[in-house]
Amino acid sequence: MTDDAAADESTRDGDEDASGADARDDEWLARIREMRAEKNEFLASDPQSPVDPALRDDFDGLDYFDPDPAYRVEAAVEVHDDPDTVELTVRNGTAERFHRVATFSFTLPNAEGEPVEETLEALRAEGSATLFVPFRDKTTGQQTYDGGRYMDLHPDGDLADIDAVTLDFNLAYTPFCAFADAFACPLPPTENWLEVAIPAGERGPEIA
Repeated sequence: MTDDAAADESTRDGDEDASGADARDDEWLARIREMRAEKNEFLASDPQSPVDPALRDDFDGLDYFDPDPAYRVEAAVEVHDDPDTVELTVRNGTAERFHRVATFSFTLPNAEGEPVEETLEALRAEGSATLFVPFRDKTTGQQTYDGGRYMDLHPDGDLADIDAVTLDFNLAYTPFCAFADAFACPLPPTENWLEVAIPAGERGPEIA
């Protein structure tokens, strides 16, 4: 193969890689928008919505940060073979017990764009397969709900066989107790208080 032919081949490969990445980004963005629309529809009309029925006619959707792929990160997984039991303080309720099943390690940008190493503890309620990741960050109590936000993960297969997971903070959501006192919500443990601001996911609820 000549140098020119090799260059053409490399260019084509690069274009295909870029095209594939763009397609994945477009798919991700479309899915984010779809999920947000579904969440708003649920809050506006579902009988199980935490929004006061008297306010639902005027509810026009939650406030979100713009989707940002910088806050969709790969995290290394350290699985705990003998998980600790932790009790989380609960707003509007009694303490709840969880098992601390794994630690996620990852990097996020700070306000200056510099990478910061962070960790989050993944919790699991008794009998549940879902990984529950409550957290606070530097937006908490300012741009986002003062009780913190949540992420839920549903890994495929046995957690012990997983080396890494994707943490998409664009999916971070506000617990229902932010909308109504009838709901109880576990507060993030201090281990899950992040040192950076995460301008991704749901902002603070304003529904009244």
